[in-house]
Amino acid sequence: MIPEHFDSERDNSNEDRQNAQPNREKEALHRDILKGREFSLADVIGLEGGSFLKGESPVPKLEQAIAEIHNFIDRSLPDVSGVLQATLYRWVDEDVVRVSQNLDVPLQALLELLESIVDNSQLLYELVRQVDVKWGEMNSERPYFQHPEQAPHPNDEYTHESVRRQLVDLMGCVRSALGRES
Repeated sequence: MIPEHFDSERDNSNEDRQNAQPNREKEALHRDILKGREFSLADVIGLEGGSFLKGESPVPKLEQAIAEIHNFIDRSLPDVSGVLQATLYRWVDEDVVRVSQNLDVPLQALLELLESIVDNSQLLYELVRQVDVKWGEMNSERPYFQHPEQAPHPNDEYTHESVRRQLVDLMGCVRSALGRES
């Protein structure tokens, strides 16, 4: 009589041989298909490509960071006509260096951008001018441009002070969000 452990080893070796047979057949078929064919760089990439992005997003980190900032602006900045939001989106999109330096914490890039605008009256005036231009384009009306040290037009939706207040409020939201993340 053969001890039980010998039978199970025999069964395992038979199973290994059965599994190895289909693998050899697949390899032989693969060799036949590729026989007489030159390998190109595209073939190599195709063979290795299955694991190339394994675990990684195909969307570049910079685009992910910008999208996160856009989403935050959209959720946190009340803007009835959406013109200030759209203009801020463009400023974020164009500030690639600042966003690139903060890929792990994109909201830090937004906070730095907002601080630079609020702390520099010339930047604030330029942002408001761009917002006014966009508002005029969207509404097919002549925008109300406020000049520095000049009182705003009574119908102006985006004045220097109103935009500054909105940006300061948004900075508070960003700081609060960054505090929760830490």
